[in-house]
Amino acid sequence: MQSQFFASKMTSLPSSPSLNKTQFISDPKTSFFIIPISNNAKKTNLFSLKMKKKGFPVVAMAAAGAAAAEKKRYPGEGKGFVEEMRFVAMKLHTKDQAKEGEKEANKTPLPKWEPSIEGYLKFLVDSKLVYDTLERIVDKADFPEYAEFRNTGLERSEALAKDLAWLKEQGHSIPEPSQPGLNYSAYLEELSKNDPQAFICHFYNTYFAHSAGGRMIGRKVAEKVLNGKELEFYKWDGDLSQLLQSVREKLNIVAENWTREEKNHCLEETEKSFKHSGEILRLILS
Repeated sequence: MQSQFFASKMTSLPSSPSLNKTQFISDPKTSFFIIPISNNAKKTNLFSLKMKKKGFPVVAMAAAGAAAAEKKRYPGEGKGFVEEMRFVAMKLHTKDQAKEGEKEANKTPLPKWEPSIEGYLKFLVDSKLVYDTLERIVDKADFPEYAEFRNTGLERSEALAKDLAWLKEQGHSIPEPSQPGLNYSAYLEELSKNDPQAFICHFYNTYFAHSAGGRMIGRKVAEKVLNGKELEFYKWDGDLSQLLQSVREKLNIVAENWTREEKNHCLEETEKSFKHSGEILRLILS
């Protein structure tokens, strides 16, 4: 179920020059996307042998060949780092869900899709806690780049507050946040102070996932438990595609200041983002 969250299309907007001020710092991690450009390396080595006959320095040619061989290509790299993040997220889908999907389909039959109003209330409450946390972190901005993601138009905390107030007026009891939301909120707080690349991964996946698959899930749940009413959680002021493009471009500019190791570390956090969001999503069926 959690994999339905990811389905956004990537485009670009003019960049924001203020993002080039400070570089994120984190411990480098090893990438799991390493594809040697072996064909280029072979061509360079053959070229070196030909140059040897004409008196060109063999050492210089060999060094060039080694540099070409060490160059790595990463899926989506040519289109900006957000495309790399999107590619990794899509890989966590099955082939039936996305053409880039690589995840094995679940052979065990999934439970019948029967959301409950009680479960949906838990989901909304825990979602609000997560968005409250994300918005508080970018407002506080322990790292200066976080401040660039204030007031993007994607914020969901205020919309969720309105929805919960409306549901209370309808006679529903609003629960306290449950463990999935509490756990994720605490994890985001920890990452934001010590691991900015990992935090950015969660920021991207949370907002972009909700704008895509999250809306589809919201419509299905509303049909089942709210007589089709569309909540404020699934509405944005202005053109959503333009809001997403603006944030996408800012994310790309921030990542331009990262080393390859820092980018890889960000990508490696994607599965944890899926795990936490999936735990909250499953509350709908509780």
